[in-house]
Amino acid sequence: MKHKILVAGCGGMSNAWLDYAAERADAEIVGLVDIFEESAKAMKAKRGLNVPTFTDLSVALKETDANLVFDVTIPASHKMIVTTAMKAGCNVFGEKPMAESYADAEEIVEISKQTGKRYAVMQNRRYLKQIRAYRDVIRSGEIGTLGTLNADFYIGAHFGGFRDAMDNPLIVDMAIHTFDQARFLTGADPVSVYCHEYNPPGSWYKGNASAIAIFEMSDGSVFTYRGSWCSEGMNTSWEADWRAIGSTGTALWNGSELPTAEAVDSSKPQEFHSAMRKVEVTAQWQGQEGHRGCFDEMFASLEEGRPAETDCLDNIKSVAMVFGAVESARTGKKVML
Repeated sequence: MKHKILVAGCGGMSNAWLDYAAERADAEIVGLVDIFEESAKAMKAKRGLNVPTFTDLSVALKETDANLVFDVTIPASHKMIVTTAMKAGCNVFGEKPMAESYADAEEIVEISKQTGKRYAVMQNRRYLKQIRAYRDVIRSGEIGTLGTLNADFYIGAHFGGFRDAMDNPLIVDMAIHTFDQARFLTGADPVSVYCHEYNPPGSWYKGNASAIAIFEMSDGSVFTYRGSWCSEGMNTSWEADWRAIGSTGTALWNGSELPTAEAVDSSKPQEFHSAMRKVEVTAQWQGQEGHRGCFDEMFASLEEGRPAETDCLDNIKSVAMVFGAVESARTGKKVML
């Protein structure tokens, strides 16, 4: 199967997408699209591509034989790019978040169902050997039944550009990763959320750049999130700092190293503090990591005729966590998901 690809959005992020496509024998770039045609022409020249450039995706779809669109545009453009592409008969792989609102995400899912075309979202943090090892130990039963999952995300990120002007920069543009990680780790879906969002002193963002959220999950566990995108000093990793507490033990992951875990040593007598034993954690994941791991899964899903792990039909549950948190912060009430 030959993947003939239109790339929509020719900013810096598109380089990672173009790099990956260039390494696949079954992938061919057939056009570049950007509302600023000079950006598309600059990317064409930079990469030595002999392809047409466009400012309008609809025109590009008519004038090329594309069957796959890479959506590397800003969040506000995702709905238009994805729905236009699917209605024209193309599958879509796109950067997160899948949409700028939950209503838009629902519409995208409906169009995917109607057209039979796939839209897979870049959730690259699922494809790390450490998070795969962390998921394995959480689900292995080594720490018992999961009751609590906590994530801390503290980064001082000076992006400039559209993020600085967003109303909810942390939750809408970044927390989707951490929320999706929580679903990946637990295998559970969100039931409800209570969130407090705020913009602390010193923030360089127009909108709220910090938040605390509590999610009830379908397996009975509780996932808590504390985060800030304007936290200067002592930053966590981009993958967050995690604590999973089960009925008989705890597993930690700092987002960059191999997880660690310990569980009650039932061979020792019970005292005020339980005797603990170290749980062996090994990394079994053999696939590529980050963006490349997610790309591998996206392309494999098309070849095998199945939804990708991050297909919109599933990813909308992570999106629900995002916009449920925003709604809870706005109303000051718990929101059912």
